[in-house]
Parts: sequence; C-alpha cells; structure tokens
Amino acid sequence: MSPAASYDSRTAVRAILLGSMVVMLAVGIRASFGLFMQPMGVDQGWGREAFSTAFALQNLIWGVSAIGMGAIADRWGAGRAIGLSLLLYAAGLIGMRFSASEFELYLSAGVLVGLGQGGATFGVILPVVARAVPPASRSTAMGIVSAGGSLGQFVLVPSGQWLMQAFDWHGTLWVLSALLAAALPLAYGLRGRAVGHAALGGQSSLSLAIREAVADRSYHFLFWSYFVCGFQTAFMLLHLPAYATDGGLTPTNGAIAVALIGLFNVIGSFWAGKLGGKISKKRLLAGIYWARSLGVIGFLAMPLTPWTLYVFAAVMGLFWLGTVPLTQGLIGQIYGLRFAATLSGMVFLGHQVGSSLGVWLGGRMYALTGSYDLVWWLSIGLGIMAGLLCLPINESAKLRPAAA
Repeated sequence: MSPAASYDSRTAVRAILLGSMVVMLAVGIRASFGLFMQPMGVDQGWGREAFSTAFALQNLIWGVSAIGMGAIADRWGAGRAIGLSLLLYAAGLIGMRFSASEFELYLSAGVLVGLGQGGATFGVILPVVARAVPPASRSTAMGIVSAGGSLGQFVLVPSGQWLMQAFDWHGTLWVLSALLAAALPLAYGLRGRAVGHAALGGQSSLSLAIREAVADRSYHFLFWSYFVCGFQTAFMLLHLPAYATDGGLTPTNGAIAVALIGLFNVIGSFWAGKLGGKISKKRLLAGIYWARSLGVIGFLAMPLTPWTLYVFAAVMGLFWLGTVPLTQGLIGQIYGLRFAATLSGMVFLGHQVGSSLGVWLGGRMYALTGSYDLVWWLSIGLGIMAGLLCLPINESAKLRPAAA
C-alpha cells in the first residue's frame, strides 16, 4: 500500500475488533496458568519447579514460534498463521489435561502451547492492525488491541478460578480449549499479506530486511529492553498467586490480583498507544520500566495484606502491557510494515527469553531458598537497566533506495 493509498474504515474496525478478540482469548488464558500450579501439583505430585520449567519452556518456544508464525504471516497471510496457532494452543491445553508425567507437561504446556501462542498474540496480530489503519491512528489502534489482551486477563482469570471450583482443573482445561477452537473463524477475518507496504525504504527481500535491522543498534536496544519486560511480567504472572498464599492470603486473593493487573492495563495499554502517537515512544518506554521498578520497591516495603496486594496489582497493571504498542510501534516506525510481523517476532524472542528466565528462576530460587526475594530485587534492577537502554534508540525511519 502506497503512502497515498486510502484506508477503508470498515476494514480497520474489523481488524481492531477481531484482533482484540483473538488477543483477549490468547493472553487471558495464558494469564490463568498460575491458577493451575497448586491444584495440578497436589493431584500429580509435582513441585513448583516442575511448573516453572514447563512455563519457562513455553515462553521460550513462544518466542521462537513468533518468528516462524511472523514469517508465515508475511509470506502466506496472517489468517493462516493465526488459525494454525489457535489449533496448536487448544491441542496444548488438551495435552495438559492428560499429562501424567512432568515430561508430558513439558510437551503440552511447554511445547504445544508455546507454539500456539506464537501467532495468536501480538507479534502477528498487531502488524495486521497497523496496516489496516492510517499512520496517524496506528499507535492508538495497537494500544486498543493490547488493551484487549488485558481485558482477557481481567475476565478469564477470575472465570478460570470459578471454573476450577465448579469443575476442577480437568474440566477447566476442556472449557478453555473449546474457547480457542471456537475462535478459529476469527482468523479468516484477519487474513491477508503485507504486499505493497514499504519497509526500510522499499526493500523487497525478507532476508535483506532482517540483515539491515540486525545491523542497527536500536534494534538490539529494543530486543534487550523487551527481554526485561518478559522477565518481569512472566515472573509476576506465574508466581504472584503463590507468593500471596505463602504470605497467608487465599488463592482467591491471588486470582483477584492477577485480574486487577488486567483491568488496570486496559487503561495503561490504551493510553500508552494514544500517547505513543503524540510523543516520543522511547521515553514512554523508559518511564514504564522505571515505574515498574518503583512499584515493586513499594510493594516489598509494605506488609502483605489483601489491600496492599490489590494496590500493587493496580499499579503494575497501569504499566503492564503498555510496552507492547510502543515497542511494536517503534518497529513499524523505524523499519516499516512490509516485514513487520517477522521483525516483531525476532524482537519478541528477546521478551520470551526473559520470560523463560523469569518463571524458571522464580521456581528455582524458591526451591533453593524458600523465598522469592532475590528474584523480586533482580526484577527491580533489570527495570532500571531497561529504561536506560530505551533512551539511545533512534526513532527515525530507516530509509534507503528501493531494491532493484
């Protein structure tokens, strides 16, 4: 699509609506995984370290899958990548239901779910939305879709807790897998390739786009700052409910806290996207990372009660997925949209390497010390570092003569 091309408002609204629905399901179900750790562990005799390993593997596979699904979307269309991902995600949840050993848990919750998340979340869907809307509205549109993921977290985490009380964890996994299967028709509405969109001034080769991005230091700053985002959010998402119960609170308190993160991030993601269209995205990113670190410091300094937990969750929610529209927006702004799904997937791998380390280290440190304190403080230090990494990013578009 050329710069002068017109944009169909119906296509834009459809992309935003359908993209938000897919992300809502994918992210919301992922956010509920921490609720399964204790009941499945009790029934199967697995410790927290087994779940931490499974979800560390899941996050790592998700990051690798995001690159592959992004390439499928750029080459053959986003609808195919999203549909395949939803099928793999649903199969992974069914596999969790029948896992009888830690190895089977790793294959289902780790490998299959991780593969499924690659094309059902931000890396593939946000570029579809970005291409469907005018440039002036892209940051806001991506903020809306990111907020959809947070709404899914707010709705599906307490719903998952209710389902486990009504049907135990076995039935809950059946219901969640059925929801993903029911979402398959949405992939058809998000079909299409990025043909015609400019990238790096018009290069026509995916390999050239990758080489030029990797040669740019700003791309590396985005990668490693996103690594920190993954470390912080994955650690808290999986281990915060257990941390709450260790401190004398109830599983319901932990579920409410995770839901509140999602609720307040509806606000945070929308405004991150909105502001990203008006002021420097890199400075907003730095502010988000520093605000997270301050929030964790305040949480650790206060006694653990239901209300301090809820206030902490609300504060974290405001800065939770606001990094997504800003990071994705910078990729499109600097490197163009032609191969945005693939380039976003590569940066997202950094996020998922951080996620994998965060969830695994949380379980490992708890097994060794009986406490999460070291990982909390590491999260604080990494947040400060991530903010510093964002500041040198060059936000200017990388232009070059079109390929012959």
